[in-house]
Amino acid sequence: MFMTASQTTSTPATRWLQTLLRLGKQSWWLTLLLWLVSLTPAKAAELELRVAIEQDISSVIVGSSTPAVVKDAEGQVVARLGASQAVEARSDGNGAILIDNGEQSYRTGQLWVEPSGESGLVSIGTQVSNSKWYRGRTLVVPTSSGLTAVNYVDLEEYLYSVVGGEMPTNWSLEALKAQAVAARSYALYQRQSGANSVFDMGDTTRWQFYQGVEEEAPSTIAAVNATAGQVLTHEGQIINAVFHSSSGGHTENSEDVWVQALPYLRAVQDYDTDAPVFQWQETFSANQMSARITGIGTVLRFEPVQMISDRASAECESSAVPELAK
Repeated sequence: MFMTASQTTSTPATRWLQTLLRLGKQSWWLTLLLWLVSLTPAKAAELELRVAIEQDISSVIVGSSTPAVVKDAEGQVVARLGASQAVEARSDGNGAILIDNGEQSYRTGQLWVEPSGESGLVSIGTQVSNSKWYRGRTLVVPTSSGLTAVNYVDLEEYLYSVVGGEMPTNWSLEALKAQAVAARSYALYQRQSGANSVFDMGDTTRWQFYQGVEEEAPSTIAAVNATAGQVLTHEGQIINAVFHSSSGGHTENSEDVWVQALPYLRAVQDYDTDAPVFQWQETFSANQMSARITGIGTVLRFEPVQMISDRASAECESSAVPELAK
């Protein structure tokens, strides 16, 4: 079901996304089991995500595709970069950042790189050779273990890359649109429930795969724009919209994978038999299995006890036959 902010509230659209995150059960129109809610188009784009690109490293190279300013913790300009130039930021080991622009060295508590122009990109990497380009701007902060570089990026522009990183860009537009809605919901859920003082998410598959503009394509941009602001909710809350490459024919209940039982993450049949990782195998020695399954003795073998015929693949339930300590 689709609903726009203008149909339900007089709150200015520029604050709608933040309002949705707090609504919960206070709004009767969000109490259905699962709704697909559409915020006013393009207004979600005014929300900035903080994505950690490099964490706890001794130095990082940050740059810009267009002329940029480098600012310190007080917002003072300490250096200027030309187009496609970069500067190295180093940890001094005592909670500060050292930079050298070739003319003068600076020590600061944090470092901003802000490119000029709407098309300006920032680069982030531990070396020039592994640096990637990102939309938005860069913040470098000291941590207890070195430096962390964070990409401050518009939510919708972040999704341009994530959709391309998580799904082949030549898939149908409807598939890409579904991925965009799931990725947007997941990002906002993580921002609300898992963010810390430095960043909202990382850039790996531990969160969502985010590699900057290299993963963007016209198809992913179209899919994100076509679903602008749409999120998945349950009882007025944005859901933890986890997704996967292949389930092997059937998903699991959330409590069987993690801990919490979530009513919107129930086990269902999946139709992914054509996925390249639909079937896989792993080999373990007896010692490795004993180390993984503790408290029952030494594992000697596994014996199938019941075939599960209603799943897409030939799976079986197994029981471990242990050799008990004497």
